[in-house]
Amino acid sequence: MGRLFGTDGVRGVANADLTAELALGLSVAAAHVLAEVGTFEGHRPTAVVGRDPRASGEFLEAAVVAGLASAGVDVLRVGVLPTPAVAYLTGVLGADLGVMLSASHNAMPDNGIKFFARGGHKLADELEDRIEAAYYENTVHRTGAPWERPTGAGVGRVRSYDEGFDQYVAHLIAVLPNRLDGLKVVLDEAHGAAARVSPEAFTRAGAEVITIGAEPDGLNINDGCGSTHLDQLKAAVVEHGADFGIAHDGDADRCLAVDGAGEEVDGDQILAVLALAMREAGTLRGDAVVGTVMSNLGFKIAMEREGIHLVETAVGDRYVLESMKEHGYALGGEQSGHVIVLDHATTGDGTLTGLMLAARVAATGRTLADLAAVMRRLPQVLINVPDVDKSRVKTSAELASAVAEAERELGSTGRVLLRPSGTEPVVRVMVEAADIDQARSVASRLADAVKSALG
Repeated sequence: MGRLFGTDGVRGVANADLTAELALGLSVAAAHVLAEVGTFEGHRPTAVVGRDPRASGEFLEAAVVAGLASAGVDVLRVGVLPTPAVAYLTGVLGADLGVMLSASHNAMPDNGIKFFARGGHKLADELEDRIEAAYYENTVHRTGAPWERPTGAGVGRVRSYDEGFDQYVAHLIAVLPNRLDGLKVVLDEAHGAAARVSPEAFTRAGAEVITIGAEPDGLNINDGCGSTHLDQLKAAVVEHGADFGIAHDGDADRCLAVDGAGEEVDGDQILAVLALAMREAGTLRGDAVVGTVMSNLGFKIAMEREGIHLVETAVGDRYVLESMKEHGYALGGEQSGHVIVLDHATTGDGTLTGLMLAARVAATGRTLADLAAVMRRLPQVLINVPDVDKSRVKTSAELASAVAEAERELGSTGRVLLRPSGTEPVVRVMVEAADIDQARSVASRLADAVKSALG
C-alpha cells in the first residue's frame, strides 16, 4: 500500500490491502503511541469505535476492538453512525481516542480506518507518522522492543454504547437556529452511515421527509446513489414536488444538495449560502470562510463581492480544518461537500450541513435556487487519470510544459490544477474556464499528457 496514511486515514480494498491483521496492528500501535505522548497519563484510557454499514466493517471493527482492548484501552462500540457522530461522541464522552471504519464515498469493496484524538479532532500528521512507524517496527519487522501486554484486570473492557445515536441527534437539533416546519425534503442516504440519523434529525426538526438510499445491506453503500450519484435524488425531488434534496456519502461527512427544479447545488454554493447566513447572525468570525484551491472561481468572485474574505488551503478537509483552528475561523469546506461549522463540529458533518442549509431556507422563505444564486459557477471539468505514477506530478518536465501551455491558452479567464489524490490511486486534472467546451478540450489534452508523462 506504500505509505499507509493518506489525507483521510488508511484506506484500501478490505481483506486485500486493509486486512484484519493490519487493523489490529494499527490499533495496538495507536494505543502505545498515544500512551507514549502522555494522552493516557493518570487514567484508564477509553476509545469510541464506530463504522459505516459496509460488510467488511464487521470484521475490521472486531479487529480494531481486539487491538485496543489487548493494549489496555476500554472500548465503547457505537455501531453504525456517521464519521462526525464518532468525532462528536469522542469529544463529549471525554474519550482519549476515536476510531471510524469507513471508506467514505469509495465503492463497497474498499474500507478505511480513521483515528480521532481526544476532543474529536483528527490526529496530527506527526502522530499518524509515529503510529505507522510503530506498526512497522513492532508488528511487521519486529525490530522494536516487545510491547508490554496487560493481563488480568489490565486488559480493556468492551461494551456497546447505544445511547450515542440519540445523543448525536439531540446535538444536531440543539444547534439549529430555527425549525424546519413547512419544508418537504428528500434525503439520499447513500445506503450509508446516516440512513437512520439524518431522517430522524430532519423529522425531529419539523420537516416532512422522503428518503431514498436508506436501506443499507452491507453491500449497496454508494451504489448509484448518494453525493457521488445525484440522478436519483434529482428525479425524486421533482417527482415529489419537494422544496429541495440533500445527498450524503457513505460516512455522511459530506453534503450536496438539489434545488426544487432538480439542479445540483454543490459545496461551494452551500458554503456561500451558509457564509451569508452566519455573517447575518454575527457568527462568521473574521468575516472569512476557508476553502481550497479547488474552490470554483465563481465562489471567489461572490465572496469578494459580498465583502467576505476567502482563505485558500490545499485540497483536503484536514487542511481546511487546520487553517480554521489556527486563525479562529468558524466556517470552511470543499466543493465536494465537506463543510465544517467549527462551533458545532470538529469535522465535516453532512447531516449538520443539510440541516443548517434547510434552516436558512425556512428562515428566509426563499427557495434554495434563489439562495444559491449568490454565486455563478464557472464551468469546471475534472478528470481522474488512473494507472499513473502520481508521485511524479510535481517533478515531470514534460507535464510542466503541458500545464504551462494550457495556462497560456486560458489566460486570466481560467486556471489549471493537477494534483495526486490523497485517497485514490489517480491524478486529478481540473480545468476551469469561462466556456465549457474550452474547459473540456484543455482538460482532455492535459489528461493525455498525464498518461504520457506518468504512465
